[in-house]
Amino acid sequence: MLLNGQVAIVTGGGRGIGRAMARKFAAEGAAVVIAARTQSEIAEAAREIQGAGGRATAVAADVAREADCEMLVREAREAFGAVHILVNNAGIYGPVQPAEKISPREWDEAIAINLRSAFLLSRLVLPEMYARGSGCILNISSGAAKAAYQWNSPYAASKAALLGLTRTLAAEGARRGVRVNAICPGPVPETKMSQELRHGLAGLSGSDDAAILRQMSLATLMRRPQTAEEIASAALFLVSDQAAAITGQTLNVDGGLTFC
Repeated sequence: MLLNGQVAIVTGGGRGIGRAMARKFAAEGAAVVIAARTQSEIAEAAREIQGAGGRATAVAADVAREADCEMLVREAREAFGAVHILVNNAGIYGPVQPAEKISPREWDEAIAINLRSAFLLSRLVLPEMYARGSGCILNISSGAAKAAYQWNSPYAASKAALLGLTRTLAAEGARRGVRVNAICPGPVPETKMSQELRHGLAGLSGSDDAAILRQMSLATLMRRPQTAEEIASAALFLVSDQAAAITGQTLNVDGGLTFC
């Protein structure tokens, strides 16, 4: 098994890409700590893994809050003894509006959840990883970090900054045994975030959700959207020893949407 004996925290793990990653990690031998704000979703995700013979626990946490991040890492260690892998996946799209119509409160919320949470959790697990001489952090960014799209300024800014954080942490951790990488997914229509985005874009453009999804799909070279399972497979590779020589990198899992 690729992750036998490893303990992984997956934020935003109650549904969508996060839940798919948690399932895949557990199937490869990891003990998974599933975190999100909605207790019912993460409890169901943990039961699903346990029912399949895996190890998992659910921790309700708002990772935009420093105290909740501290609680999450503490409970992960109490449950499984260590933290070997951190996946910063929690995120919101935020307002689908032109920049001048976005309030400072909405901007701050997106930055806190999408970016600040990754910093808060990384700073909590890095000392343990450095002391052990091994560890892996994976940040889930977005194609919006690399391409120009309308009506998503807080989301795009937070996800682009997350790539900067990825490179900095990789530079700091490389000679201390810690790898840090990122994934930029393309459109994943099964996720709640994607559904909310399509609805918002449809309202602003006078189109409909189905037409927006077709436009997103046709913008990729493969002319189709991606699935949560495809993102999870890429994540499994990057956090496993199969990617032992990879750090400071961003992997586009987007069907050929972006090329940088």
